[in-house]
Amino acid sequence: MEKIKSSEITPERVYISRRKFMTGVGALVASSLALYACGGRDPLPTLSSGGDVTSPEFETDELGNKLTPYQAVTQYNNFYEFTLSKEGVAGLAQNFQTSPWTVEVGGLVNKPKTFDLDALQTFAQEERIYRMRCVEAWSMVIPWDGFPLAKLLNEVEPTSQAKFVRFQTLYDSEQMPGQNSFRYSWPYTEGLRLDEAMHDLTLLSTGLYGQPLPPQNGAPVRLVVPWKYGFKSIKSIVKIDLVEEMPVSLWMAAGPSEYGFYANVNPDVPHPRWSQATERLIGENKRRKTLLFNGYAEEVAQLYPDLDRKEWYY
Repeated sequence: MEKIKSSEITPERVYISRRKFMTGVGALVASSLALYACGGRDPLPTLSSGGDVTSPEFETDELGNKLTPYQAVTQYNNFYEFTLSKEGVAGLAQNFQTSPWTVEVGGLVNKPKTFDLDALQTFAQEERIYRMRCVEAWSMVIPWDGFPLAKLLNEVEPTSQAKFVRFQTLYDSEQMPGQNSFRYSWPYTEGLRLDEAMHDLTLLSTGLYGQPLPPQNGAPVRLVVPWKYGFKSIKSIVKIDLVEEMPVSLWMAAGPSEYGFYANVNPDVPHPRWSQATERLIGENKRRKTLLFNGYAEEVAQLYPDLDRKEWYY
């Protein structure tokens, strides 16, 4: 396999704050979102402060963060199925068909089901959660709108043999021209352990800023796993399977010496070609220390009883 350039390996990293859950119909989780561009040649966009969509429920002062403008959130994206150019995704995705849409959920379950978009939107209305998500190296602050993945998985009743969850993005090279590249093993696939998938912080997102997800942001449904690097947060999901063996993700196949299954955030475990010790919010020059599990060790460390095991962080 041809060696992938560092500028073409663009993991994302996610960060939310459960400490600001609100009671009631939904919950607001404040944090920062960064999309990893370390080592890349893409210029950082020049952004104004504040968001284009304003609402008190989206405001956050955690770590002094301000919402990234909606225009930047939707015009500067990582979505290799369309293009490697972050500024080119929105244009190529503008006619992407997200309706009708179904997500097939099966494998080691008692009640396999296919969920249409109406069902997913109903889940979001019933158990709406608003979260802000963070990633690495350059950061955005985004309010993601969605519902716990566990709600969907409980509908299909995983069997006792199910140990992992495998996710798959739509494969349609006519709509997604980036899939014509032979550099990667399409379709995009990712995976979680079942206990990670069932954790109440793991989100299926159907919107941002209180609006439906735009195609370039992973419409109509994407994963958000807040304590892991963001390439785990697979977009435009069409298939979810409960399986017994650990799935091989796209990045594990593309760079097995650099990308493992877990991708849990640890500032003290560098990527083989760059440090992951600090991050920078977009629009700022200063850097801040990356937090273990994005600051959520209290919530998720029990999933990984031996924190000295390096493989937890790849």
